[in-house]
Amino acid sequence: MLMTGASRGIGWHAAVAMLAANPGLRMFVTDRTGGLAESLRDRSGNQQVYGVRTDLASLDSVRAAADHVMRRARVTSFVGNAGLQVTSGARCSADGYEVTFAVNVLANHLLLRLLGDQLRRAVITASDTHFGDFRHNLGLAPAPVWRPPAELARPDGPHTSVAGRTAYSTSKLAVIYLVHEWARRLDNTEVYSWNPGFVPGTGLTRDAGPIVRFTAARVLPLLTLTPLSVSPRTAGRHLAQVATGPAVAPSGSYVNLGQAERSSDASYDPQREGELFEAAQALTAT
Repeated sequence: MLMTGASRGIGWHAAVAMLAANPGLRMFVTDRTGGLAESLRDRSGNQQVYGVRTDLASLDSVRAAADHVMRRARVTSFVGNAGLQVTSGARCSADGYEVTFAVNVLANHLLLRLLGDQLRRAVITASDTHFGDFRHNLGLAPAPVWRPPAELARPDGPHTSVAGRTAYSTSKLAVIYLVHEWARRLDNTEVYSWNPGFVPGTGLTRDAGPIVRFTAARVLPLLTLTPLSVSPRTAGRHLAQVATGPAVAPSGSYVNLGQAERSSDASYDPQREGELFEAAQALTAT
């Protein structure tokens, strides 16, 4: 397995659960700073964990990571859990793309493109922010604003908190489009978009201002005591099951925690799906 986004929150708990429950699992984890593999080995007891230095905001780094892993193993499963939300400062990737789109969309697309012939299952973390309504995100995230993919990839938009959060919800709509298109193209691979629901305390708001960070870290976790939210540990357990357990649904499905559900009406658009796929192919070309 190759997994991104295992360093904290949902991904950390999912990786530990998968490694502990599957002693034969060999896992490569992307890691920007080093030390993640050692921590996962210590926590899970599974010694077959290997770190790959990777910056998901750099397509060259993503290519190098995939090459590193494929030289050492046949990768039959991929968990793309890494997610970025930028609400302040520069929003340009190493390749000159809007960084939220680069990490949440292009990095996942490129890894699927490079690993696709080997994969038997791929799970990409989406978000119910793509619905854009109060029922699904409690008014905490703006609705997606879809534009042609070439425009979404441009980093010249306003550098505001609202723009950053809109870019995030839009990128998660794009993830579902990509999963639909990849499911059509990969005959022998189960490809899912996976929604953790509302999960406070994941570190997603680490780029926000101090008030938002305090609220996310100290106040919103109280919602895990209600039906409105789940903890990172609970969400991670569900991700582990979707990634390594029996198939939960047909390829291309949107899985909410452990149950396949219908995503938003706007997320079913074959024209957008095809246009995004072709744009991603062009933007990630060597």
